[in-house]
Amino acid sequence: MNSIYLEMEGVLDQLEAALLEHRPLSLVRVGDGENIVMSQETVWPTEQVLQERWAKKANLGQKGLRLPNPKLRDEVAASLQRADIVGILPRGDSTINAPDYLKRPLTDMVFAHFGISPPLTCHACVNRELAQNPRFWQMLADKRVLLVTREIEALHVMLEREPYNLNIVTALPFDSYDQMDETLHWIQNNQTTFDVALFSCGVNAVILAERTAALAGKVAIDFGKANNIILKGRAN
Repeated sequence: MNSIYLEMEGVLDQLEAALLEHRPLSLVRVGDGENIVMSQETVWPTEQVLQERWAKKANLGQKGLRLPNPKLRDEVAASLQRADIVGILPRGDSTINAPDYLKRPLTDMVFAHFGISPPLTCHACVNRELAQNPRFWQMLADKRVLLVTREIEALHVMLEREPYNLNIVTALPFDSYDQMDETLHWIQNNQTTFDVALFSCGVNAVILAERTAALAGKVAIDFGKANNIILKGRAN
């Protein structure tokens, strides 16, 4: 990967510039879930994918998707090929709680398979840092925010209070990949109503954020477990 790696301030600079210039920007992230989804019948046989604990949880309805799903695999890969900033785990990183072979080694394999080479990368857990960064919240202070997540009510209330003080113009519930088309349809038809979109929808957020930037011309962020930090004070 010949990507430029951004530290936190660099990511904030990119987001701030896009917001000021009213231009699209997508920030998406790759962890063990995205790796597993993209590995289906590309670098691993489906049987191997389905044996993973994460895949078993997905098929119990805990991840907002079910496997096998080659359409989802290809959509995630396509969005990663087009995204502006892609969060990836550094080699040997221990931030997320997953076996090492599901982290950067698998990212490298699926990126090579799909020819994914993002222009800009950052840490995959950038969302957790954003959630705790005052500059990020100040940047959003006067913006109209679209929130898309499963835990819609609790998060909506929390983000409109101190210290976040967001103006959430719409909060869309999103539980499962089955809602992808209708959600993107709504976003495209209502693109004049918001300035920035935050997605906490697991692997689905990669597609939602990249497509929102492309279809609606907005800043769109895969916010991941940042919602847990806001609601519970911790990522997991």
